Amino acid sequence: MEISLKNQVAIVTGASSGIGTGIAKSLAAAGATVIVNHSSEHSADEANEVLKEITDAGGTGIVYQCDVSSEEQVVGMFQEVISQFGTVDILINNAGVQKDAKFTEMTLDQWNTVININLTGQFLCAREAIKEFLRRGIDTSRSVACGKIIHISSVHEVIPWAGHANYAASKGAIRMLMQTLAQEYGADKIRVNSICPGAIQTPINKNAWSTPEAMNSLMKLVPYNRIGKPEDIGNLAVFLASDHADYISGASIFVDGAMTTFESFSTGG
Repeated sequence: MEISLKNQVAIVTGASSGIGTGIAKSLAAAGATVIVNHSSEHSADEANEVLKEITDAGGTGIVYQCDVSSEEQVVGMFQEVISQFGTVDILINNAGVQKDAKFTEMTLDQWNTVININLTGQFLCAREAIKEFLRRGIDTSRSVACGKIIHISSVHEVIPWAGHANYAASKGAIRMLMQTLAQEYGADKIRVNSICPGAIQTPINKNAWSTPEAMNSLMKLVPYNRIGKPEDIGNLAVFLASDHADYISGASIFVDGAMTTFESFSTGG
């Protein structure tokens, strides 16, 4: 099965590293024009390197700096992309952070930072994307859907995570945001889904896999006995953005090596 996203424009938030990079490269390889979003000057070099990898491989795209927790910046990003490329077909709501602490020691700033980026950022980007999808309407030369939104959630939308209350709360809320949007805009042929990664080898969780001891400990949670790669998420994102997935909406799809089967119970708990 060959999947083509040719002539489609995709915004990938938080695309300068990790899962976002994997998704951006996968979408570009399938023919989409990719907007490599990053949040600050500190991530500009990384974002430009991602774009270089895309263009060196024959893909197309641009880099765009935008803090997704800022309404003004998100509106500006969509306006600029629509002005330059005519529309937006695909939104990958990926940008996210962790600010970990025991609950009684968690500061309001730690809570707000995670909620503002992980949840409010996804709300703002989804809102602007849906506005554009509805303005354009269905163009069957591009896709049978009016538009596609893929939220990047986590296994922690269903697995509690002590010491990460802000992160887990943001991911649980993303599930309800995604399902509500799929329900509200299904009749408009806007498809909304979530990808829920488990243990993926990225900089955000380096402490969990960077030593043999850490990796061995991590594998006690993963029945499939390997760590995921960003391209595992990218491959699914390409499929969900394509017309092959046209009847999939409102779904949380877990890419976790069966982590959500709770391997600790495989021998009785």
